Amino acid sequence: MVGGDDDAGVVVELGYDASYDDREEVEEALPTSPEIGDDLFADDEIPLYPPPPPRPTSPPADIISTVEFDHTGDYLATGDKGGRVVLFERNESKKGCEYKFHTEFQSHEPEFDYLKSLEIEEKINKIKWCRRQNASHFLLSTNDKTIKLWKVFEKSLKVVAENNSSGEGFRPPPVSNIHPSLLPPPTVPIPGSGHSLRLPKLQHHDTIVAAVPRKIYANAHAYHINSISVNSDGETYISADDLRINLWNLNISDQSFNIVDIKPVNMEELTEVITSAEFHPINCNNFVYSSSKGTIKLADMRDSALCDQHAKHFEEEEDPSSKSFFSEIISSISDVKFSRDGRYILSRDYLTLKLWDVNMDKRPVKTIPIHEHLRSKLCDLYENDCIFDKFEALWGPDGNKLLTGSYNNYFHIFDKEAAPGVDAAGGSAAGSSTSSPGAGEVVLQADKSAFKTKKGAGGKKGNKNAANNGNGAAGGAGAVGPGQMNTENVDFNKKILHASYHPRENTIAIAATNNLFIFSAQNAAGVPMLQ
Repeated sequence: MVGGDDDAGVVVELGYDASYDDREEVEEALPTSPEIGDDLFADDEIPLYPPPPPRPTSPPADIISTVEFDHTGDYLATGDKGGRVVLFERNESKKGCEYKFHTEFQSHEPEFDYLKSLEIEEKINKIKWCRRQNASHFLLSTNDKTIKLWKVFEKSLKVVAENNSSGEGFRPPPVSNIHPSLLPPPTVPIPGSGHSLRLPKLQHHDTIVAAVPRKIYANAHAYHINSISVNSDGETYISADDLRINLWNLNISDQSFNIVDIKPVNMEELTEVITSAEFHPINCNNFVYSSSKGTIKLADMRDSALCDQHAKHFEEEEDPSSKSFFSEIISSISDVKFSRDGRYILSRDYLTLKLWDVNMDKRPVKTIPIHEHLRSKLCDLYENDCIFDKFEALWGPDGNKLLTGSYNNYFHIFDKEAAPGVDAAGGSAAGSSTSSPGAGEVVLQADKSAFKTKKGAGGKKGNKNAANNGNGAAGGAGAVGPGQMNTENVDFNKKILHASYHPRENTIAIAATNNLFIFSAQNAAGVPMLQ
């Protein structure tokens, strides 16, 4: 169970430890009988074969790879690297923000493309809810190649409660020498005549939550799918991979329409790839997509069938003095999101969070530094591949809050108007190992150690408290100090890549490896406050 009456933040461990090592099985299968000429009485045993090398362990299957609230906020879906989808529902019987387990199902299985000799992972890349129209839930889930539309509904299980057994039993009618037509009408039912035959009756036994795939949208993407977005018309959605964007009808699974194709005739001329795509929240004909070159393009499907000619192009010119070997990598946009009214676009690259006005495409309205303290460590980040991490960007329910993740399991919440700009102190101060957030910024940490630290420091019950489901850890967020972030000892294995904002209130779902944290604010500022 997630949450509690007085808890403002909670954490749930999902899944199991999927690491394995079959070295012992391999050793048992090796021959151990001696060959001719071997000394059977030697004191030292010489192995016939060298021990097999240790098999590299695969990443745990329960690492959460996507999180998504539905349109009401009453349900929360998570997908993991094992291809599973876990749904939580809000517990209305509790006063606080509490989510309990609803159901779990296997969405995707590992596959193998025999034509290309490629292994297709079962990892869930994205989950998107369709607007609810009846008692059932519909959601889209996708791995690298295949998109599935799932129907989740409550199913009633019934058992036979009444049958034909009776005290009289079934006996043949009595034998008589008189023809039945000459007999007087019987006053009581004749045993065995079927007069007392009763139909079996079914009685409700239990109610279960079932999940069935209604549609499977396959064989439409040659490259890895990175985004899906449901249109505001409720009938269509788009799916984007590295080079193409396809338009689908939810009711048609065997055909799609290609609306963006940036694949060059000669693949050696490829200079950019598509990184994210999203429909406009109101206008069903507009959508936006970002690229690895740091550009954002707004397309209108009314202009032409193929939307390669964008309606607007958002790009900030790079300062030539700051150009380096890593400039193109860190300028790649990992996520792009429309505001709820469609007026603004929020984009996230490796170092910054940028806010764009749809009516101004020359430069962003505001650039918020996130990883400025890592600019001097780009070479090390390139070596360990962390420079390619894809952080998400989110809008709050009121359209004024912005959220994105960082390392050490930190995540930042900004006020759109009061957030620090380019010249504000958003990174690490010189000679200091911690940096305090600027005006309009709150830094929180989704980590078990942070909850334990806050508990040991005596966190108050009404503030940012949390309950670790089953692990006994409770407390608040922030391990370095109130609102401070440790920028020296950065653990790059702990990172907040995936999150989801509640559509109606200040509640946030944060995925940290295989843990799901729920942060809920109970103050007017709209974010959890630390004391």
